[in-house]
Amino acid sequence: MPAKFDVLSLGAVAVDDLLYIGAYPGPDEKTPVLRSERRCGGMSAIAAITASRLGGQGAYAGVLGRDELSDFAAGQMRREGVDLRHLARREGVRPIHSVIMIDSRAGTRNVFFDVRGVLGAARDWPPAHVIRSARVLFIDWFSVPGMIRAARIARAAGIPVVADFEVDGLPGMATLFSLADHLILSQSFAAKWTGLSAPGRAAVKLWTARRQLAAVTCGARGCYYVTAENPAQARHQPAFKVKAVDTTGCGDVFHGAYAAALARGMGASERIRFAAAAAALKAAQSGGGQRGIPTLARTLRLMRRG
Repeated sequence: MPAKFDVLSLGAVAVDDLLYIGAYPGPDEKTPVLRSERRCGGMSAIAAITASRLGGQGAYAGVLGRDELSDFAAGQMRREGVDLRHLARREGVRPIHSVIMIDSRAGTRNVFFDVRGVLGAARDWPPAHVIRSARVLFIDWFSVPGMIRAARIARAAGIPVVADFEVDGLPGMATLFSLADHLILSQSFAAKWTGLSAPGRAAVKLWTARRQLAAVTCGARGCYYVTAENPAQARHQPAFKVKAVDTTGCGDVFHGAYAAALARGMGASERIRFAAAAAALKAAQSGGGQRGIPTLARTLRLMRRG
């Protein structure tokens, strides 16, 4: 079947309400809101939006509800060019909802998030033929049984599975880990999963013969990754030098850019470099969610600049 989508995402979608205040109040105190913003976020939503911003066709085929938050998230993804033909809408489901209080004076933030009603990948959705129509499947850890089903369908069809995980201990997570042939974890979670604080050593331990790539991202210290060419030795991709303003969402953009590069047929080192450039450009912009995700032209320009 010819591929319809470059990157197909199934999992977490978030709606973030950002409230900017002068300073965080003490107990039982009040403070005015200086300004507010609402944005779409979440690992899978940002991966799909990033793929579209970078010139590919991102698609989202998870499950949202019929509430205002779901409508907002769907509208933002659609505005970014994400294909929503296979988005399911079901009663009682909704995106992750976060209220983020930003202390403008101190430059700090407090995040209050609610995951009640979040589904992501359902056990019966999307249909198998939709998964098989993607060049790359992107998964996260929301709704593990549904993610396992989708990853198994993709792997059986020879479709690469790019994964972003942030939690362990959920039933089925070990199986889901084994199904990701392009596993990219943050340094903190990789250390927790492997027991190794050194990112290069953690990347080597994350490697298995069933993978194509295992990587550990380290923010300003770049990324360490392992491929089949030399699974016993991690390679290092330095971070691109930019003036970082806000690192919120950089990891999500890294994953989405990597998946987009994989769909474009780039080699492993170029995929990692492409993702690192896109994440760096995201860090140079303020605000979370889809704000600051770079275009293909800007990303390639930064790569040429080195």
